[in-house]
Amino acid sequence: MPLTDLCPPQHQSLFAQRWNTWSAAVGMEAAAQVESLLADRAKAMSVARGFVGSDFFVQQCTRQPDLLPALLAEGDCGLVAPALDELESEEQLERALRRLRNRVNAEVIWRDFAGQWDIPAACARLTGLAEVCIQAALDWHWQSLVARHGQPRNREGVAQPMIVLGMGKLGARELNLSSDIDLIFAYPEPGQSDGQSPLENQAFFQRLGQRLIKSLDATTADGFVFRVDMRLRPYGDSGPLVSHYAALEDYYQTQGREWERYAMIKARPVAMSGEGAAEAAEELMELLRPFTYRRYIDFSVIEALREMKTLIQRQVRARGMTDNIKLGRGGIREVEFIAQAFQLIRGGREPDLRVRNILKVLPLLEAGGHLPEGCAAQLREAYLLLRRVEHGLQAEKDQQTQTLPAEPARREQLAFALGYADWTALALELAEARAVIEREFDEVIAPPEESGEINPSEQWQMLWAGCARAEERDTWLEQLHEGGFQPASKALEILAELHGDRIVAALPASGRQRLDQTMPLLLAAASEVSEPLLALARVMPLLRSILRRSAYLVLIIENPPVLAQLLRLCSASPWIAEQLARHPILLDEMLDQRRLLQPSTAKDIADDLRQHMLRVDPEDLEAQMEALRHFKQGQSLRTAAQEITGALPLMKVSDSLTWLAEAILQQSLALAWQQVTEKHGAPANTSAEEMRFAIVAYGKLGGLELGHGSDLDIVFVHDAEAQQYTDGERPIDNLSFYTRLAQRLIHILQTRTLSGPLYEVDTRLRPSGNSGLLVTSLAAFEKYQRESAWTWEHQALVRTRPVAGSERLGAAFEALRTDLLCSQRDEQKLRDEVVEMRNKMRAQLDKSNDREFDLKHGRGGIVDIEFMVQYAALAWAHSAPSIVRYTDNIRILESLTEAGLMPAHQAEHLIDAYKAYRSEGHRLALQQLPGVVSGDHFEAERKTVEKTWQQILG
Repeated sequence: MPLTDLCPPQHQSLFAQRWNTWSAAVGMEAAAQVESLLADRAKAMSVARGFVGSDFFVQQCTRQPDLLPALLAEGDCGLVAPALDELESEEQLERALRRLRNRVNAEVIWRDFAGQWDIPAACARLTGLAEVCIQAALDWHWQSLVARHGQPRNREGVAQPMIVLGMGKLGARELNLSSDIDLIFAYPEPGQSDGQSPLENQAFFQRLGQRLIKSLDATTADGFVFRVDMRLRPYGDSGPLVSHYAALEDYYQTQGREWERYAMIKARPVAMSGEGAAEAAEELMELLRPFTYRRYIDFSVIEALREMKTLIQRQVRARGMTDNIKLGRGGIREVEFIAQAFQLIRGGREPDLRVRNILKVLPLLEAGGHLPEGCAAQLREAYLLLRRVEHGLQAEKDQQTQTLPAEPARREQLAFALGYADWTALALELAEARAVIEREFDEVIAPPEESGEINPSEQWQMLWAGCARAEERDTWLEQLHEGGFQPASKALEILAELHGDRIVAALPASGRQRLDQTMPLLLAAASEVSEPLLALARVMPLLRSILRRSAYLVLIIENPPVLAQLLRLCSASPWIAEQLARHPILLDEMLDQRRLLQPSTAKDIADDLRQHMLRVDPEDLEAQMEALRHFKQGQSLRTAAQEITGALPLMKVSDSLTWLAEAILQQSLALAWQQVTEKHGAPANTSAEEMRFAIVAYGKLGGLELGHGSDLDIVFVHDAEAQQYTDGERPIDNLSFYTRLAQRLIHILQTRTLSGPLYEVDTRLRPSGNSGLLVTSLAAFEKYQRESAWTWEHQALVRTRPVAGSERLGAAFEALRTDLLCSQRDEQKLRDEVVEMRNKMRAQLDKSNDREFDLKHGRGGIVDIEFMVQYAALAWAHSAPSIVRYTDNIRILESLTEAGLMPAHQAEHLIDAYKAYRSEGHRLALQQLPGVVSGDHFEAERKTVEKTWQQILG
């Protein structure tokens, strides 16, 4: 009988077309060989089903002429890993993996359609394929990295292996034809590799992970191996790609969520490389066990599972998933939910339930009395049918789909491939199976009894739902008025505008549902702050910016303290509100309220930044620049929150912002050094630790008085031989090297990425200003200061200090600064020049008038105090060097008192006035207002400053 006649009439044309395509590709001899094997009707029918049911199968048979004969002749073609020692390049590795994957997938399709393998056997082969491919890619890249950077070791010298955890279907050995593979990468302990080009372990394993992913996930001419999903790792996409065990343990103990416990049920090591890997893998699983399985019967998880169930049902309705056999009602995910719900609840007390494979869990649940008698067998059969249909759907185009086809012709193809008489027969079995699953799913987590109590937020829910209805306007105005929103009409206008916005109308159902949950909570929380309307208005831009990223709405819904703090901070500062609206990722900073309001030391900030940067690919400059900006924004937000809540006094606010700038300068300089040295090599006798280059801070940074949004006044110095050359393949003279280093640093700081610039940088205070060299030798700096500098440049020197780069050169600069400031000067000439410069500045910059006082430049303001301090330092340091030990105005004033050069009461009055002005300036900066106040403010302080000015400089 011709093969075509084995197909129903409606499939004969499709089969003939695909058969002819294959025959033409493999040649008449190969085609005749296959036909000779098809005398067996069962084999012939298998070919017919394979060619009708899977275009992917036909393509693989066409590309590999030996494939179909092998399938017909053998019961199992086997699974052989690529011989790594025969592969000469990464490209050959990737080609070998992809060809192996395509051949195995084709065999699985064939055996399934032929009825030779059941679903457990097919899944086992696909899982084995994933394990072989992951291990082969891991071993290849491990060998490559170890050859270049050495073996990663902990601080005691013990070798550190890489462990790859398989999650989901891979972990449970249930992988299907087109599954993603969910992975988590881990290694035991920090340290560094022991080669000639060592890497920190974090960087080593991150590179290893990135290369492993590329070898599996990238699409080439041969296709891909597996799509790799890393989102189940701690912190998801925003977390480090690889974590050491202590970091994993800390995350799961302090921040792990119920859905992560749900996912961890199926976790298992699927690949590993390095000495001691097997023992390390066992240690990792033991570490994770207490998080997944609690020591008691964990009924607390029921509510979380109930929410997951509700979410499943809402997604089905919202997305019209009735034909989705995985996500729809009575689908594969509901069977998984039934099993894993009991595992989470009872697995802590019943170790037998701690198995990953669902077909093994179901009979255990029935034996333990958790499922009715006979239920396990029914669920098993229903599940196997759905998984087989899923395979049939994915076999057609090698695509990840679980949706039943809408086209009648495609439905009949699927039914024929799976061995059914027609679609009606398959659809009937599917309906019966899904009904079984749906019934048991609804029984597992019964909905809670409806509460008769009125939810406290019900009125706010009703207001949000009806705020756009004109006929209920008076009711809503009264409620808003009683909630403290003044004027209520403005609040209602804001709400109605958002409610009717096109962006809200365009939200998917899940996003709209989360917004509808958020708004009543937001209104209730806003009614508790001092200015509800102000808080509501300021939080609106943030709310609009996260509408399409509804995970942030979930963060707000699930964390009432975050919402309350958010509204307090936005109410207090439009600057904070604006930062959050521009960068919603900063909301993550508010999750840990203790950390948000806990002041950090300079060491804390520097250490946090180092840890933050370890998560970033060291070879990806753009990612590094974004990471620096994210860190700065997060730390700035914390500092502002601490200032607003009173957790941090004014002086400590400036300290915190200054320490942040110093840490970022040091990290940015390290990045700039790495980039310039990679291109040009380094000057003689230098290293990343001893660059013979230093950054000197002037102004607010030099005086430890940075505010929110301050620029950085910096000058660059070096002490290398300017005419010597670097040691790289493209050498340049040392002066050019340090100039490029400074330019690269400024680029890193000032470039406007998606997150904006890090800092605006001003280098005009260098010798000769903009007309001078960008980088100056220390000797040239000294010569300029002694022979050419203006008095105002010596004044600026009072507030200078090294902040990054070579510690040795920084110490030399500090010694030079002290020597310059302690030079004896003509006091009358100095006084005249200081007063003249002050008068010029006031004429150009003072914004004061009859009604307003300029805090900085007004008479009796900040600059007057600074000029008096600078004059005192220059005039008297020759006899009392201790007065220039510090660079900040307050400690210099205190030093003047200690040296007997200024009465204590006079210094105290100046310090009090200076603090008052700066505190108000900070408050205005957070309000995004200019530093100008009403003319009747600070009258006493101004009089005191003016009186002291007359005594010292009058």
